[in-house]
Amino acid sequence: MVSFNRVLLIGNLTKDPELRYTPSGTPVANLRLAVNSSFKSQSGERKEETCFVTIVVWSRQAEICNQYLKKGRSIFVEGRLISRSWEAEGQKRSTMEVRADRVQFLGLPAAPGAAQAGGPGGTSAGAAASESAESGRAESAEAEPVPNESADADVPF
Repeated sequence: MVSFNRVLLIGNLTKDPELRYTPSGTPVANLRLAVNSSFKSQSGERKEETCFVTIVVWSRQAEICNQYLKKGRSIFVEGRLISRSWEAEGQKRSTMEVRADRVQFLGLPAAPGAAQAGGPGGTSAGAAASESAESGRAESAEAEPVPNESADADVPF
């Protein structure tokens, strides 16, 4: 029987990344992602639904995510589902998470001290005008930043 475990998500961070290190010194970061979807109910009413997902990022990619990502930033995540189980306070617990193979930063980061008026992951017009030359690039936790901002529109799916 053939198996396939692949997850592709685009969403906004609900809080800043949480970076920690394993006893052997390997960095690991947890990202909390909100993925929105909209649909029409049977009565024709438009409804919004939000799914909250924990993303686990390892090694250098975890450190890069911790350095550049903040609450509200949009990201694209490619990875696989992982199930974990543990016992706490005498009860068995389990969770499903996404182990990230790749994290692509979307949108532009907010200028220091500027409010994010353009929505999650965006910037206001005034803040965008004051961005440094670095803001014209897409950022990636996997590779060097892409020199063309239009690359954000070319998400690989």
